Amino acid sequence: MKRTNPYAVFLISLLAFVLIGCLILYLLGPAERETFSEKTSPVIGTEVTMNLTSSAFAQGQPIPAKFSCKGADVSPALAWDEPPAGTKSLALIMDDPDAPMGMWVHWVLFNIPTSAHGWPENTPTDAILPNGAVQGITSARSHGYHGPCPPSGTHRYFFKLYALDTLLSLPSSASKADLLAAMEGHILAQAELMGTFSK
Repeated sequence: MKRTNPYAVFLISLLAFVLIGCLILYLLGPAERETFSEKTSPVIGTEVTMNLTSSAFAQGQPIPAKFSCKGADVSPALAWDEPPAGTKSLALIMDDPDAPMGMWVHWVLFNIPTSAHGWPENTPTDAILPNGAVQGITSARSHGYHGPCPPSGTHRYFFKLYALDTLLSLPSSASKADLLAAMEGHILAQAELMGTFSK
């Protein structure tokens, strides 16, 4: 009488188990996972919008050379509405989606105090500012504002303001990605201002 090879039985059983598991996963379908993105950022409760403006340029209009690498390369003055109740801090991101190598981050600023209803022109490049706000790392691997400097053509520059229900425990070495991850689930309201620039 021929004896059954126990190893063969084990391998056949294991293969059958794997195939059944794959079939179950296929029938159930992949689990949907929500990822954080700037376009679909999670806003707590009722969505609230804020207005973000600048005395230097209007929405969709050219940013003056003074605020670019062609000029003094200083940050423009910004102003915004009263943040919603429960706001503990504000955060600001400036980026350029038209950069040749992909999104280029020009400014990362967080833990802006709620007492601030705007931001003055010509922000220092210090990592920690006198009012407690923190400037993270840009795509230029530096702190502070890094103005428009497109290699060619006209680029769009988005200033994005977020009202948060918390102070963020992030170091000054935080990048835009770090800030976005830390803000997830804490955004009460947001605003956006876009300006253009041609070198």
